[in-house]
Amino acid sequence: MPSRSQYALMSSNDKNMVMFVCFSSAVAFFDFLIYLYMADIVSSTFFPANIDPHVTKLQGLGLFAVGYLARPLGGIIFGRYGDIKGRKPVLLISMLVTAISMLAMACLPTYAQWGLVAPILFIILRLIQGMAFGVYVPLAWIFVAEHVPRQYLSISCSYVTASFFIGVLFSNAFFVWLTGSMTPEQLVTYGWRVPFIVAAVLSFLPLLAWRFVHESPFFIELRDVKPDKYTNQPFTLLFKHCRQSIFIGLMLTLILASITTVIALLLPDLIELRFTLDSDLFGFSHSLGIVFMIFGCIFYGLLSNYQNFGKILVIGSILLISQIFAFYYHLQAGGDYILIMYALLGFFAGIVGMVPAIFVMLFPTNVRLTGMALSYNVMYGIVGGLVPFGLSYATMFVSFSPALYIAFIGFIGVIIGLYFYHLPEFKKINTII
Repeated sequence: MPSRSQYALMSSNDKNMVMFVCFSSAVAFFDFLIYLYMADIVSSTFFPANIDPHVTKLQGLGLFAVGYLARPLGGIIFGRYGDIKGRKPVLLISMLVTAISMLAMACLPTYAQWGLVAPILFIILRLIQGMAFGVYVPLAWIFVAEHVPRQYLSISCSYVTASFFIGVLFSNAFFVWLTGSMTPEQLVTYGWRVPFIVAAVLSFLPLLAWRFVHESPFFIELRDVKPDKYTNQPFTLLFKHCRQSIFIGLMLTLILASITTVIALLLPDLIELRFTLDSDLFGFSHSLGIVFMIFGCIFYGLLSNYQNFGKILVIGSILLISQIFAFYYHLQAGGDYILIMYALLGFFAGIVGMVPAIFVMLFPTNVRLTGMALSYNVMYGIVGGLVPFGLSYATMFVSFSPALYIAFIGFIGVIIGLYFYHLPEFKKINTII
């Protein structure tokens, strides 16, 4: 007999909690992306003046990559704490650390003022913020999944994923406004502090509603009905019982991280390396693609609620492969219909919206955050640290390099989809080892 919660309707508290997590997620993504949009300016502010613009660009990208490298450590440390002490305290810690680190960065002295101390302090704060972000993303999915009734699992997780791309969209609009309202000299002198101040304020805002946030019902049940040995040894239990889940989690993260990093973040810069398009039209096209990616996340999340996950992943991966090649062939032909092609590409890239729900179900409650944080952040660290440099280099020689990489990721999606399609039905989300 299914539990009552399996067919329960979402309460107003559940809906408010989903909205809280979605707003916090959009803000967290904006916080993390500041370095990507401000790479050149931050690099010139915190490093010695360099005549070669390519070196300045690499310094900025290096600061962006440092955050990815810190994420696995933060995910493992805070993930273990969350499986032992609860989801709510870790959520509070990650939000507070992010907000405080943003505020501290806004107040940092520049290289001209403090010399080498300035970049060292900036990198330390960047590492701290990366560690906090490393646990926040999987925790956001888990927090939603462990609160809402079972039949809303997939669509609720897709809302959270879509909110990340709302953060990307807000970042696009914010930095267009910032660079349009200030001269390059103003940005280097004091304007670079503005996004960090805005990020700090936005990061503190969700904490105003903190008293309405409740601990995960599944963690409360685990804590109440199981002895300590089931909750205080997450690493032992994880590597003893969940090695296959870790591998599958790594592959799912490879799909999610690659599509997000390449299509949502890097594609405009990669295209500009080999193709010449109207900058205003292209910028609008990219934003339109992000809007349709948000729609795609929700569409695939809703669809996977009612259809076999594996089948949808196979079909979605094939559609994405087809569209990324159609997109690049269209660019080569002149790009007359770039708006339509970018919108379609964004929508098909929304396949990432269905991944978190199945990711959450891979791990039982007592090792869920540790397992997800480990799998997600190790693979995301690899993708985020290597793909921007690797694809930038490869695109200089082969213009279709991003399309070939996404096609490779899509092929992995087909394989994973076939694997899930032939699996028996998953265990319930509240399974406990």
